[in-house]
Amino acid sequence: MNALSNRRFITLGLLPALLIYALFVFVPVVWSAYYGFFNWSGIGEAKYIGLQNYNEIVRDPIFWRALKNNIIFVLASVFGQIPIALALAVLLHKSSFLQRFLRSAIFLPMVLSTVVIGMVWQYIYHPQIGILNFLLDTLGLQSWKLQWLSDAGIAIYALIPPLIWSFVGLYLIIFISALQNISSDIHDAARLDGATGLRKLVSISLPMIRETVQVAVILCISGSLKSFDLVYIMTKGGPAHATELLATYMYNSTFTSYRYGFGSAISTTIVIVSLLLIGTSQWLASRKKESMI
Repeated sequence: MNALSNRRFITLGLLPALLIYALFVFVPVVWSAYYGFFNWSGIGEAKYIGLQNYNEIVRDPIFWRALKNNIIFVLASVFGQIPIALALAVLLHKSSFLQRFLRSAIFLPMVLSTVVIGMVWQYIYHPQIGILNFLLDTLGLQSWKLQWLSDAGIAIYALIPPLIWSFVGLYLIIFISALQNISSDIHDAARLDGATGLRKLVSISLPMIRETVQVAVILCISGSLKSFDLVYIMTKGGPAHATELLATYMYNSTFTSYRYGFGSAISTTIVIVSLLLIGTSQWLASRKKESMI
């Protein structure tokens, strides 16, 4: 089979998946971007209004609050989920029974429904019967007891632990797979050169999985910017929009206020912000890589 036949075979194999992706992802994104230029309630004729929806978005303080909260989520994910998952992967990448059990326990939140996770953390944060305030009371730290999800000043930060806990298992499995794919010959050569322990980790293992870490960062950014279900279950964007995210802002504008054109403009804005942040992260990663060469 020559190279041309190989390309044709690969193209035919990928074509069904590409068609499904285009139908359920690309086409809705383009359709949503199109309706962002209209005033439409979801029923009846859509009225073309140009950039008025986008002008309203950038002038809406709720949008900037939601964008700020999304940035907080992105930073918490990148600097919380990635380092924690990487540290756990280094500790648990072997195949002993205890390590396999711990990996399964850490991955468990990925199997659970987001509704279950949100309800569990609601009970943890409950001001009267929550385990967090109970522990603080038991330890004599009554002054630390707070209305975790009702205080507008701390509610967004109270959502960070469940966010990290929910997805750290995914990146743990990704990093374990990357570490296990490093050839044993490389480890043997490093051992012969006297590189062991922390030195081998910093000089050999981490550089070998750099591209995997970059992919994980992209997943973190894109996942954080479209976060919705966990926040909606726990706070619905409140109190007073203190935990509003771009996705909840879009949902409320579309399905509560019935402003489908405005909601479409918000969803397009989410895509643009995602591309900008992902592009910036990749540019920084490439700059760092070039400086190390």
